[in-house]
Amino acid sequence: MVNAPALEVTEPPAAGPPPPPSEVVSAVLSRTAALVGPAIDREVQVLGTGLSAPVAHHLAGGGKRIRAALVLLSARAAGGAEPDAMAGAVAIELIHNFSLLHDDLIDGDRQRRHRSTVWAEFGVGPAVVGGDALATLALQVLLAEPTPPRVRAAASLAEATLAMIAGQADDMAFETRPTVSVAECLAMEAGKTGALLACAMGLGAILVEAPEPVIEALREFGACLGAAFQAVDDLLGIWGDPAVTGKPIGSDLLAGKKTLPVTIALATPEGQPEELGELLDRKWSPSGLSEAELERAAWLVEAGGGRSGASETATRFLRQAEAALHRVPLDEGARAELLDVARFVTERSW
Repeated sequence: MVNAPALEVTEPPAAGPPPPPSEVVSAVLSRTAALVGPAIDREVQVLGTGLSAPVAHHLAGGGKRIRAALVLLSARAAGGAEPDAMAGAVAIELIHNFSLLHDDLIDGDRQRRHRSTVWAEFGVGPAVVGGDALATLALQVLLAEPTPPRVRAAASLAEATLAMIAGQADDMAFETRPTVSVAECLAMEAGKTGALLACAMGLGAILVEAPEPVIEALREFGACLGAAFQAVDDLLGIWGDPAVTGKPIGSDLLAGKKTLPVTIALATPEGQPEELGELLDRKWSPSGLSEAELERAAWLVEAGGGRSGASETATRFLRQAEAALHRVPLDEGARAELLDVARFVTERSW
């Protein structure tokens, strides 16, 4: 077992305006991409010829590799070495990309990362089986060496994947429900997004056999970061710049999604819930939302406090994530990088 570094538990910094995303984050993500990218390419070589082209097309779009970075930073924060957690970093990215392949199909999205999605380029079948293959391969990567830490990591990843799928199912079901409470929305997003980020933070610590309090604190950091991440993602889904996000403006409203800003607005008279609900239901009409209706829906969400409420939620969860990192002894360098990544994620506009 790797011992946690002999450091004092520190108090979280006083609340204040967070610094802008730093060059440290860019270095972390670049380092992660250089390590994990080639490893993923090696692992997917086992896929048959019918899968190689669609999977390669999807992976060529890149991505920030944030989940993989969290796995590696978690291992170092817990007193281990990043290479010891490489299997976890590769596995979490394979699961994430499996979910993206299926999400694009479910949502009917034809663009991701400014490229055509797999289902749009190759068809529905390749997108489905390509995602299935990546999910299966993720567990195979971890269990290639069935040591106790890897077996535990695989179980953790399977549990998180099921939670993510359940969250996705709730997200789909919410589209046809007239009302969804803010609490229900947050619970859905805790599964859809938070479960995998919590798992990422747990995997690194599990693979270096960190003490249980350290594993739990890191998992809590990941869960809170996931909640903040999704709140920001929900804001971008309505007000994000298409040139930056790669998706149409107001994409979540066009899809009739009951995201956090929408559920906040639907719960307040200022959001004129009846009119807003009718506009969201336009998803089911052949013509969908017109440009004027889309602008009206976005205005109603903002008037109902959806924009400010989601932003405040992201900030609240970010503070909780920061507090979790200061509850246990951790490597100071890794802790600082994790805090930088958390602020970067919640301030992003891409």
